[in-house]
Amino acid sequence: MIVIDYQDRRPIYEQIVEKFQVLILKGVLEQGEQMPSVRKLAMDLAINPNTIQKAYSMLEQQGYIYPVKGRGNFVSDKAALVQEKQKLYWKEYRNMLQRGKEIGISKQQFVEKLDYFWEEEYHD
Repeated sequence: MIVIDYQDRRPIYEQIVEKFQVLILKGVLEQGEQMPSVRKLAMDLAINPNTIQKAYSMLEQQGYIYPVKGRGNFVSDKAALVQEKQKLYWKEYRNMLQRGKEIGISKQQFVEKLDYFWEEEYHD
């Protein structure tokens, strides 16, 4: 489920957070599904349980998972997460368009690049 890239310069907990975010947003982990226990995941990945706990804490703060006392962590409602991610994306997109306008990029150039990048990069 999760593979750690030891060549990646980012801390291991950040890699774990990112991988779980993707699994949750893509629906691989569904709402209400129980997350692997900290101890089990630490053993599976051969890393310190504190690293897993830190990743889970970040996922909880970001709304991806929620704890149930005595039972573990569970996946939150994906719809709310997707909506929030899209809201942030459109804000970034608007800022990017504004910066492009400021340096003289035309609407036609934006459209051409959008088509190019969509076809080349989007394979989902």
